[in-house]
Amino acid sequence: MKAAYHPRQAERLATLRAYGILDTPREADFDDIVLLASKICRTPIAVVNLIDADRQWFKAEVGLGARETPLETSICSHVILDQDFTMIEDTHTDPRTADNELCAPNNGLRFYPGALLKADNGLPIGTLCVLDNKPNTLDEGQILALKVLARRVMRELDLRRSLRTQIILRDEMDHRVKNSLATVSGAVRLYKAEARKTGDADAAFDAIQRQLDAVAAVHQAIYTSETDERLDLNNYMSSLTGHLSNSLQGNLTVTSSAPSLSVPPKIANTIGLVANEFAANTVKHGSLQTSGSGINYDLAFGNGELTLTCSNNVPEHLADPGKIHQGIGARIMRTSVEQFGGVLVQKGGANGFELVARIPFGAELQS
Repeated sequence: MKAAYHPRQAERLATLRAYGILDTPREADFDDIVLLASKICRTPIAVVNLIDADRQWFKAEVGLGARETPLETSICSHVILDQDFTMIEDTHTDPRTADNELCAPNNGLRFYPGALLKADNGLPIGTLCVLDNKPNTLDEGQILALKVLARRVMRELDLRRSLRTQIILRDEMDHRVKNSLATVSGAVRLYKAEARKTGDADAAFDAIQRQLDAVAAVHQAIYTSETDERLDLNNYMSSLTGHLSNSLQGNLTVTSSAPSLSVPPKIANTIGLVANEFAANTVKHGSLQTSGSGINYDLAFGNGELTLTCSNNVPEHLADPGKIHQGIGARIMRTSVEQFGGVLVQKGGANGFELVARIPFGAELQS
């Protein structure tokens, strides 16, 4: 009799495959466990058996000489629907196995005890089982040993999954750091060239520091997000404004508002770059008051567009405010926004300055 599907079959299969163990080579750690189970239970066969969608696959076995068999002949596919431990003393008398072609012959599989392999979410992914070609039974000590060895199998599987996850996270972190350093490196080259023309090395170093702060804010938001591929825009802006509040000179307050929108790091990097350059120009060109001077960043999303509005209440020194944002920082801002097909608009006056960055944010960028 073929076993019914587990009531949470799709989730169970996803749990099994998350271990990345199917179709992997034999390993001594698991081979030792089945050998020990066979010796303790005094049976010729012992198996670490994982129940896939249409097969049972053996991570380790002794006495079988196979790596997988169809589910139609699987005893374990019945057992994963049962309790943590199941013992069939004679398969000929159990309705689940009486008509199983592997059990039906007199010299077939007549004896089956199995302990479930359960993931940390409580779902069974297989069994550690032993088998004999004659009816048999296990004593309490043997049953306990089989349960303990099953838990040992799960610890080995959990360890391998954790190590694989750590490797993936390390590779992802290395990739992100490499990209961030490449961004900073490109900015350094541009600021260096500008400093040679203007002779203002301090301004170049300040700009590089702002770029590093923006990158740091991105990474902080990534590490606290639920996924490494996206970050929450509201959390990111809170982090960024915190950096700016601590680093800006003068009596400036920095505030921000942003939706709790999930965005890719490359979008956040652009927003951070624009915000940092706007803050730097406010300090450089503005007539800072003794109190009440402030910068505000307002982010909004609508009609497939992300809009960052940077504003201050700081009067400008220059007669033509449009010239304020024509330096290297302005070119970097514009290039960064335009890479997404966006636009940068600036306007100013005697009482303050406003800069608006509009970035298309459709399905292709949200994915």
